[in-house]
Amino acid sequence: MVNHMLLSGSEIIVECLLEQNVTTVFGYPGGAILNIYDALYKHQDKINHILTSHEQGASHAADGYARSTGKVGVCMATSGPGATNLVTGIATAYMDSIPMVAITANVILPLLGKDSFQEIDIAGITMPITKHNYIVKDVSILADTIRKAFRIAKSGRPGPVLVDITKDVTAAMYEHTSAKPFEEPHYNRFTEADIETALELIQKAQKPYIYLGGGAILSEASEEVMTFAKRINAPVCDTLMAKGAFDGNDELYTGMIGMHGTKTSNLGVSQCDLLIALGARFSDRVVGNVKKFASHARLLHIDIDAAEINKNVRSFASITGDLKDILTVLNARLEQKDNKEWIAHIQDLKQRFPLKYAKDKLTCPYIIETIDKVTKGQAIISTDVGQHQMWTSQFYKFTMPRTFLTSGGLGTMGYGLGACIGAKVGNPDKICINIAGDGCFRMNMNELATASRYQIPIIQVVINNHVLGMVRQWQTLYYEQRYSNTVLDDTVDFVKVAEGLGCTAFRITKMEEVEPTMIKALSLKKPVLIECIIEEDDKVFPMVSPGAPINEAFDEDDLSGKK
Repeated sequence: MVNHMLLSGSEIIVECLLEQNVTTVFGYPGGAILNIYDALYKHQDKINHILTSHEQGASHAADGYARSTGKVGVCMATSGPGATNLVTGIATAYMDSIPMVAITANVILPLLGKDSFQEIDIAGITMPITKHNYIVKDVSILADTIRKAFRIAKSGRPGPVLVDITKDVTAAMYEHTSAKPFEEPHYNRFTEADIETALELIQKAQKPYIYLGGGAILSEASEEVMTFAKRINAPVCDTLMAKGAFDGNDELYTGMIGMHGTKTSNLGVSQCDLLIALGARFSDRVVGNVKKFASHARLLHIDIDAAEINKNVRSFASITGDLKDILTVLNARLEQKDNKEWIAHIQDLKQRFPLKYAKDKLTCPYIIETIDKVTKGQAIISTDVGQHQMWTSQFYKFTMPRTFLTSGGLGTMGYGLGACIGAKVGNPDKICINIAGDGCFRMNMNELATASRYQIPIIQVVINNHVLGMVRQWQTLYYEQRYSNTVLDDTVDFVKVAEGLGCTAFRITKMEEVEPTMIKALSLKKPVLIECIIEEDDKVFPMVSPGAPINEAFDEDDLSGKK
């Protein structure tokens, strides 16, 4: 039975959100978007609105919600500065292919283009950082536009879509007809010839390596990836975006690839004869020197986005389509492979080049390993960007997809706390922990007020070394220790800040304090901050110098001349 109703534009927006099974939105009201917020007020029993402290926090929360649940995240903001404050979060989602719909309101149609109060061309601003965007100036197309936005956000290679709506459209009345959400089919472009070529390459390879990207998570292909890896008996490395798509404890897993990847992954990929890229885009932080990347290997690239094939690195063969679908086809036709000598060689590399850190002082790797132990590897971990992000990716053993939320492509400082709030709202039964450096935490620490307002029981860990750690690491290695504007040794007290924002807070300075404090924080079931004081010159290793081949990864032993 088709349901017809005479509704205002704002009520149509809410009805369309309900159609799409949206139960949570993150946002901040203002003049132009007031009509939409009035409609939300009337439907607060069906849609939970989380009022963040800043619109950027709302966009990161919608992003974290989407990454952790697989649903489309929704954020809202008013015109002008409200809309522009979403931009960083939209760009973050765009770079990492995260499905999000951002709804903004604008001034009434007669005032558009006249530099009116709080008017901004947000569609123009966000055009390069959205999959698509719309300006709705006519209420008759409003419902269809919202529906298209959700379809585009989640279909194919996902991404953010912005819908900007003039205020008069949000007030105008129109006959609304309800509709069921349209399920987009997978438009796989691969042919039988593509599959046969891939099967032949895999069968002939004696030293295959699997390079896993974020597409493995976005396509829900974890089980298929595991089956594939076991069937061809190939070692597996991953990117930041792929953490948890393959079990971090599995014997075939060799750790991250790239600038701060393991020596095993970087050397293994440099020695393999077939590199199989699954849902990965060959980022510069992965590849290093393009001319010398996987120079002994043929490259088989499988990705949903045809634009990624041959964009950064030339492939020998490729398959374009949904990764889960493609692996299902390949797995059904692959014969079991052995590759015993190759696997033995990779295991030897793992023994020779383990990740390590100083065991005689409080360090971030120790804190991460303790968090892994206390949470039994079952938590959703978000991070900001920098040293703590790399240490988290190295020392927390991610075993499940959608449990690591981090800004990979854009590298957004201040991302993690909003994302953690979004993840906890979307996954109320999961432990959600954000790990941030002190520099990152300063950027959006106001979102602790959001956590305390709604009593969202997240744990905010601040790794405080009183410097911008990753930038300082580069200054130490490449800028002759000229620490220009990277020292944060001031009188800011994060414990007092957290308490002032309504949270419980602890400070850790010793190794033996980490585990009991983390256990205590988890038991409180409310928002908690844990500040951890570490030394200012701890560095992330291994590391590949910018522009160098990844097989030239070095660590502290290499720098000191040890073997």
